[in-house]
Amino acid sequence: MSGYGRADIEWNMLVEAGRGFLVGRAKLGKPSYTELSVTLARRTGCRAFDFERADERAAMGHLLGRIVGRDREIAPSDPPVMLSALVNYLGANDAGPGFYQLAKDLQLLPMSASLDEKFEFWITQVKRLYERHGASPAVA
Repeated sequence: MSGYGRADIEWNMLVEAGRGFLVGRAKLGKPSYTELSVTLARRTGCRAFDFERADERAAMGHLLGRIVGRDREIAPSDPPVMLSALVNYLGANDAGPGFYQLAKDLQLLPMSASLDEKFEFWITQVKRLYERHGASPAVA
């Protein structure tokens, strides 16, 4: 599905490279959106995301949702994990609002989740990802 000014083939390359990057980073620590964008541009030759633009921020959220979907196809887990939990806002210590909305859409988080419930869900997701990929948890 093309969108956000990118062709289907570009999205597919970004999803595969993004998943590989995030699986690798699960062993090292949490990357920022900026680091993910720069790495994907370098690995794929696709243009970097411009976070000054609302549509580009939305496109990154779209990409992360696709990465979560692809990861769930390749490496299903019980309980389910969201690989996008690893990506933080630059200078922040948790995921963005799109992460929590996707968790609700996937029925992993209640629609009425409080801020504390959301934060606890995110911490649990990161810990499970570190366990799954062999790293030490280093959250919050």
